[in-house]
Amino acid sequence: MRIIDAHMHFSNVSAFYDAAKHSGVDYSREGYLKECEKAGIIASVCMGLGESAPGAFPDHGAQNPMLADLAENPPQIYTNIGINPHDLGDAAIARILAHIDANPRVVGFKIYAGYYHFMIHDPVYDPVYRIATERGLTVAIHTGDTYSERGLLEFSHPLAADRLAMAWRGVNFVLCHMGDPWIMDACEVAYKNPNVFVDISGLLAGDGAHIAATEARPPTMHHYTQGINYLNNYKKVLFGTDWPLVPLAEYVNFCKKLMPPSAYEDVFYNNAANLFGIGK
Repeated sequence: MRIIDAHMHFSNVSAFYDAAKHSGVDYSREGYLKECEKAGIIASVCMGLGESAPGAFPDHGAQNPMLADLAENPPQIYTNIGINPHDLGDAAIARILAHIDANPRVVGFKIYAGYYHFMIHDPVYDPVYRIATERGLTVAIHTGDTYSERGLLEFSHPLAADRLAMAWRGVNFVLCHMGDPWIMDACEVAYKNPNVFVDISGLLAGDGAHIAATEARPPTMHHYTQGINYLNNYKKVLFGTDWPLVPLAEYVNFCKKLMPPSAYEDVFYNNAANLFGIGK
């Protein structure tokens, strides 16, 4: 089965090195390529991120565009440009546009809601949404719990995406992490709005033993499946891992348990291929 990982990270940010220690992955180019081969992942969308000093994220001083920068990027990695809302003046917009023009593997943007303390429908982001409209780029939005305690949950609740999706009907939005723990809310927003999708990345953070233990807890698995069942549209669900938070192959097997086999081709491949125009 062909798989596209619609949400992963490949940036030199200290939090990812810490996460890799817990998940047991080799957070390097070589480690990533080996995991992709084992898991059957043929393409990935990297969520760009940057920090000006170790541990600074969410870093107000990070310069846009925030990119993948861990090492030489593997050829199957596409990029969603990470956005720091504190750096969206004319010079930053010019840099973003220049990068898009020079890099055909840019397929979207990533908004780090909650980490940065702006509502996703705040006018500060309007230049990004205008570019997404003009260039046909997808916008992925962090929703739900934040990895950093410096995040504020009021800014990462998925219900805010309802207003955003109505205001920008020409943009496709992906609610990352299915809004966990507000999974039902995220899936309702996706159910209501034709331009909203969810990804199932980052539901877990840890090694294979942690993933197996989660699979053995029916109430926890129900927590993940209830929103997907309510949405009842597997063409609006994208597979993603949030690597390096989890080992790839083990997370693929975990996500297969959240849906019937008839949904695999759409969730693990078709939806990302169509939304981002990749992997074909």
